[in-house]
Amino acid sequence: MTGKTCLVTGGAGFLGSHICEQLLAKGNKVIAIDNFITGAAKNIEHLKANADFSLIEHDITKYIDVPGEVNAIFHFASPASPIDYLELPIQTLKVGALGTHNAIGLALAKGASFILASTSEVYGDPLVHPQPESYWGNVNPIGPRGVYDEAKRFAEAMVMAYHREHGVDTHIVRIFNTYGPRMRGFDGRVVPAFICQALNGESITVFGEGQQTRSFCYVLDLVAGIIKLADSDIHEPVNIGNPSERTILDFAQKILELTKSDSEIIYKPLPVDDPKIRQPDITKAKSLLGWEPQVSLEDGLNKTIEYFKLNPSSATRPASLHS
Repeated sequence: MTGKTCLVTGGAGFLGSHICEQLLAKGNKVIAIDNFITGAAKNIEHLKANADFSLIEHDITKYIDVPGEVNAIFHFASPASPIDYLELPIQTLKVGALGTHNAIGLALAKGASFILASTSEVYGDPLVHPQPESYWGNVNPIGPRGVYDEAKRFAEAMVMAYHREHGVDTHIVRIFNTYGPRMRGFDGRVVPAFICQALNGESITVFGEGQQTRSFCYVLDLVAGIIKLADSDIHEPVNIGNPSERTILDFAQKILELTKSDSEIIYKPLPVDDPKIRQPDITKAKSLLGWEPQVSLEDGLNKTIEYFKLNPSSATRPASLHS
């Protein structure tokens, strides 16, 4: 993808800002949209000097029209971490439904392609392992995590409906656990939480016995896969993530090793509906996109640890999102 005008909703978020950055690096014009409910201005501050970058501060759940040509829309607006969507349940549901409707309606009006940031959470607490795109999932629709899971499942259904009914050039990326610079330290995700606890000399909090598994993908690997998908003719969902699976306890011990921290590991009860296993089947991405992750866990973690060392404000505990 090069020489296009791309709109990125949630462009000031962790993933959205990296998408903006890489699209600009490939010679595209980028318009970021964000209402900063979970995004941060500092994530895109370095892009503002680029003449091909612009920002619209707007809530995508409200109608929007963007003047001029738009060739591709990357819909990444949504609270995406457990703390965010548990504190912002209505906003999470609205951006998955109304936000997706507004964004894909704009794609239809502009004749633009549309790339939906979906999630591995559509698989819920999976009964199939690893998870292929053909698996329909095991989701509790009325549990506390359902506001995120079902918002994304609904968004996928809407995107496929617009593709089938109106011929919109749509793509759906199911994103598995991703980490890297620009994450917030205490947003409920494992990687930044463990790193910041270790750097701050706090106890590292492991839920359950730490035997639940996750598969962690470095953000630049993920973005490369997303852009390959956006350039493809694939319309059904594609998993993008790292299939290297490890337990949460093993991961906590790796963080202690790399940070050289003497923090202790403590154990707390598992949250409601917390998935016990999570590993992407990336056969489709490898065979159809020629994509697979390249950055080793150790290299990616070292880059992320360095980010938090250089940005100590990102490692502080925030006030409630409602404040």
